Amino acid sequence: MYPATHAEKTPDKAAYVMARSGRVVTYRELDERSNQGAQLFHSLGLRRGDHIAFCMENNAEYFALAWAAQRSGLYYTAISSRLTASEAEYIIDDCGAQVFITSEAKRELAEALAEKCPRLTARFMVGAPSPGYDSWEEALAAQPTAPLEEESEGAMMLYSSGTTGRPKGVKHPLPEGEIGKPTPILGLLLAMYGATGDSVYLSPAPLYHAAPLGFTMSFLRLGCTVVVMEEFDALESLRLIEKHRVTHSQWVPTMFVRMLKLPEEDRAPFDVSSLRVAIHAAAPCPIPVKETMIEWWGPVLYEYYAGTEGNGFCALDSEEWLAHKGSVGKPLNAVVHILNEEFEEQPTRGEGGIYFESAVKFEYHNAPEKTAESRSPEGYSTLGDVGFLDEDGFLYLTDRKAHMIISGGVNIYPQETENALITHPKVADVAVIGVPNEDFGEEVKAVVQLLDPDEASPELAQALIDFCQEQISKVKCPRSVDFEAELPRHPTGKLYKRLLKDRYWASHASKIV
Repeated sequence: MYPATHAEKTPDKAAYVMARSGRVVTYRELDERSNQGAQLFHSLGLRRGDHIAFCMENNAEYFALAWAAQRSGLYYTAISSRLTASEAEYIIDDCGAQVFITSEAKRELAEALAEKCPRLTARFMVGAPSPGYDSWEEALAAQPTAPLEEESEGAMMLYSSGTTGRPKGVKHPLPEGEIGKPTPILGLLLAMYGATGDSVYLSPAPLYHAAPLGFTMSFLRLGCTVVVMEEFDALESLRLIEKHRVTHSQWVPTMFVRMLKLPEEDRAPFDVSSLRVAIHAAAPCPIPVKETMIEWWGPVLYEYYAGTEGNGFCALDSEEWLAHKGSVGKPLNAVVHILNEEFEEQPTRGEGGIYFESAVKFEYHNAPEKTAESRSPEGYSTLGDVGFLDEDGFLYLTDRKAHMIISGGVNIYPQETENALITHPKVADVAVIGVPNEDFGEEVKAVVQLLDPDEASPELAQALIDFCQEQISKVKCPRSVDFEAELPRHPTGKLYKRLLKDRYWASHASKIV
C-alpha cells in the first residue's frame, strides 16, 4: 500500500497524468522523485514531526513533493494557490514550517514572501527560481534516488478555508508503526467504493484541499492511475472521462450545476459509461441537481459528509439517497448527536448543531480556544454545521451556524433558499446572506451570478424572487437580489460569504443585530 511497492511491480505504469499537458509520471518516476525529496529534507535537518509547507497550482511536481514528506515522517501543509501573500504568510508562520516550496506560476506571491516568514530555513521554487529561492529541480537532482534508511509515515496538516475568519490548522497525531499501513481513506476506497489497482481516478479540483489530496494520495497507494485536471472545465471533464475510461471521480455540487447547464447537444455525445463511482461532498447538493445527475450518469453517485478534522464520516449511495432525498448519509465511524444551544439532545427531525461522538482526536493548531469551542461538555466535536436526523438515522444539513440569518427574531438558514434559486435556468451561482434592515435587524438578500451577465435587470431580480416564493416559504425568500459577475467561491465549492457580507455591513459598527 505504497507507491514504492508499485514502482517495483509495475514501474512503467502511469501513476498520474496531467490532463492539459498530457504529462505522464510513472510509478518508477514518482518513487525516485519522492525519494530524492525525502533525502533533501533529511539533508536540511528535518526529522520526524517537523514541518514543510507548499503553495502551487496543480502541476506534475505536486505528488512527488507530497510523497517526499509523507515518507519522511513530516507534517506537510498544502496552501491554497488562491491566497494572497499575507494569507499565505500567516499559514506558513502558524504551522511552523521550516521549508517552503512554491512554483514559477506563483512568482508574484513568492516574491512578496521572500523577506517574510523568518522561521524558514530553506525556500525552493519549481521552475525558474526567483531571488531568494533555490531551484527545486536542481536540489532534487543532487540527491540519491534510494529511500531513507528509516522511513516513517508523515501526515497532512491542512487549514480550513477561512470562510468565517482566520483559517484553522487541523493537526492529528502522526501514524505509528510500519510505513505503508492501510489508512482510513484507503479502507473506504476498497470497502465502499470498490476501488482496485485497475481503477482510474479523475481529480478535477485543486489538490491543496483535503479531499482531493487525501483521495488522490490513497488511490496512488492502491496503484491506480490518477488523472489530474489543472483547472476544472465542465466540458473538458466529460471528455476526460471518455478518453481515459475513468472509473472513479470526486466532485462538488457546483461542478454538477455547470455540467448540467452546458447545452444538451454539447454534453450528450460523451460516453460516461465507464464511471462506477462519482463521489461528491464539500457542500449540500440541491435535490433537483442530484436527481438529474443520477438520471444522466446512472446510480453511481456516492455522497459523503466529513471535514478535514476527520471526527466523523457520513455516507450514502444513490439508492439510499433516492429514498432519503437531501440526506448526506448515515454515520459510519461515529455517533451523531443533534444539540441545541444548551447542548440538549434534539428529537427526530429537530434541528440543531451536528456533533460527532468518535474516537478520533484532533486539535486546531495554536488555537486552543477554537478547539474548545468545537467541543460539547460531553466531549463531542462539531464542524459548525446545522442539521437534523430523520427516522432512519440519516443526516440532513441545513446550514452552517455562521451563516444563519436572524430576521425579526426568526432564524433563517440560507441553504434551502440557495437550493431553490440555483435551479432557475438563468442562474449560474447564488449566495444568500443577511443584510441590515432597520425594522427586522437583518433581511434576506440573494447575490446572483447569471449565465449571461447582460441579462441582469430589475425585472429579472423580481422574477427570481417570485420563482423562489413558488417553491419555499416567503419568509425564507430574498427581499432583494443583486447581480455579480462572479461570486467569491473557493474552488472546492465553498462560498466566501464573509467577503459578500462585509460589503453590506461596512457602515455598521456591529454585525450582532
